[in-house]
Amino acid sequence: MRLTRRGFLTGAGAAAATLACTGVALAQRPQAFRGATPIDVEARPIGRLSTTDPDRSRFGALMFRSGVALRSPVTAFGGFSGLWRSASGQDIVALADNAQVLKARIETSDGRLSGLSGPVLSPLILGNGVPLRRSRYYDTESLALAGNAAYVGVERNHAVIRFERTATGSIIRGVPIPVPKELRDLPSNGGLEALGVAPQRSPLNGALVGIAEGGSGFILTGPRQGAFQIALSDGYNVTDLAFLPDGDAVILERRFSLFGGFGCRLRRIEAGAFKAGASVDGDILYESEASHQIDNMEGLAVHRDSGDIVLSLISDDNFSSLQRTVLLEFALAV
Repeated sequence: MRLTRRGFLTGAGAAAATLACTGVALAQRPQAFRGATPIDVEARPIGRLSTTDPDRSRFGALMFRSGVALRSPVTAFGGFSGLWRSASGQDIVALADNAQVLKARIETSDGRLSGLSGPVLSPLILGNGVPLRRSRYYDTESLALAGNAAYVGVERNHAVIRFERTATGSIIRGVPIPVPKELRDLPSNGGLEALGVAPQRSPLNGALVGIAEGGSGFILTGPRQGAFQIALSDGYNVTDLAFLPDGDAVILERRFSLFGGFGCRLRRIEAGAFKAGASVDGDILYESEASHQIDNMEGLAVHRDSGDIVLSLISDDNFSSLQRTVLLEFALAV
């Protein structure tokens, strides 16, 4: 049986978490807000990635910078599967599975993540005024922001919705964009988990790229449109995508097992690898170990900070008290 990210069950005794193919969209259960709503978010710093080797800072090709575990008394908080950080790294947008976005400013202490200021949860609204969560596009899984546009990937009723971004950063008036038939025909619970907009100076020249959980990839805009396939291995599936300044891409992958729990992996893909008909593979930048303070890592963002290329990851807690929302940041080692 293929394990997915959806069904969340509790076992007896240790109350172990298991993902199973239930077909139930947990993203529909927490109540959503009708408008932009300020919320309270508490943060607990994560000073070390490894609980068994606290002095270790390098993990593969990445240097661990810091992290925070986030929680809120608001039941609609969580389920984050898409992530964006501004060029300065100060502003954050996280997409939740229940067709809402969290906007906030990053707080730091001595250069390390310490929390969020001014967090606001807002529903996504279609151009006709209908909230996304009340439409056929309720299951939102991937996010990409570029210029005055925000793209949201939708699962089950597979689609990509283009929203406008206002001068204040609001994401409004969503309209579906054309997508290939191969994308619409993906398995119900196997849609676009990853969206990214390539840099203008890359071979893709600003194209929108999407990848499904099972590795089916699509160049959705621009002159090089077409389908490709990500080479999967070791039980990992794709959960997000972000482009580096040089045009290379990083894909975030996740796996789950009953006894091993969650694992995550980051791979770097060369800029020219995304081509119609191609089988795409890449070098491993980082792979988690059992001692690492991760969860169900689903969102990935890239920005620069004082010359460092920073990779930020956020987890989807499936709106479950047995999981955590963690925000982690790494620097790409030179």
